[in-house]
Amino acid sequence: MFKKLPAIALALLLPVLSVSNVFAEDPYPNRPITLIVPNPPGGSSDANARVLADSLTKTLKQPVIVNFKPGVGGQIGNAFVANAKPDGYTLLMGLSSIMVSPDAERAQGKNSLYEVNQLVPIAMISNDPMVMLVKTDAPWKNLNELMKAAKEKPNAITYSSSGNFGPINLSVEMLAYAAGAKFLQVPFGGGGPSMLALLGGQVDMTTAIPSVAIPQIESGKVRPIAVSGPKRIKLLPNVPSYRESGFDAEYNIWNGLFVPAGTPAAIIDTLNKAVKEGVQSGQLETAMNQRGMIFDYRDTNEFKKFAQEDGDRMIKVVKAMPKQ
Repeated sequence: MFKKLPAIALALLLPVLSVSNVFAEDPYPNRPITLIVPNPPGGSSDANARVLADSLTKTLKQPVIVNFKPGVGGQIGNAFVANAKPDGYTLLMGLSSIMVSPDAERAQGKNSLYEVNQLVPIAMISNDPMVMLVKTDAPWKNLNELMKAAKEKPNAITYSSSGNFGPINLSVEMLAYAAGAKFLQVPFGGGGPSMLALLGGQVDMTTAIPSVAIPQIESGKVRPIAVSGPKRIKLLPNVPSYRESGFDAEYNIWNGLFVPAGTPAAIIDTLNKAVKEGVQSGQLETAMNQRGMIFDYRDTNEFKKFAQEDGDRMIKVVKAMPKQ
């Protein structure tokens, strides 16, 4: 009788193993997904995350919940995802600054909270210039007048930002570097607070993506004097680019989806296909156009190449910037 006990125990165990295998083989995703935004509400990553979350929720048949983890120019949110379990349930809405922040911190003699190789690009969905804004009662009517004043009185003109090496900081400092001018940065921790600082008269200028800038321009509270991209944009046809104004500088803020390194290839493929489905249906582009965002889709392979090349270009300028 005792010899039969192992067989009996095995028979009792088999149903348990079968149930476990059923759960283990449940296809991804089978529960809600969190999409981390590394900045406060009101900025570029917020706007992009909400559009993407809506699209992914419909495609993946699971809720994609936007969660904000701001701080240190996006490093806290980036690091949170970089160190998260690579199971596809913690995603990142990453900005272009994600590629330069670790090297920028080291160039300033600081430690980075994450490394670029801890995050894997999935898909890029937007590529916006930054719009340089001043209050409507500001004395500068165009970019040349502003830059002349900045050269005459270094660090006298202030600008609000989302933090060191964030999109606002980089868009201004790359221009300043090219022009040989100096501005004084006043960091506010996010694009939303940065805009409020300008509206409240706490600083002289700031930059913002078109979808954030245009409502304020239309309200008459601010005046656009330049866009940081390589050319004018359809949404602001009368606003010249940095280059058109005579300055050899360019900065675009792209947004894309990232996952922690080590995420299984099958999950990466599922996410890539889910984004592509939103693109092919026209849902993503339509939603972004309605919000004044510039749609620019690139799949995993193209995004990896683009992000690396753009990061290398930014790092050259960042390493030449004075310590802050």
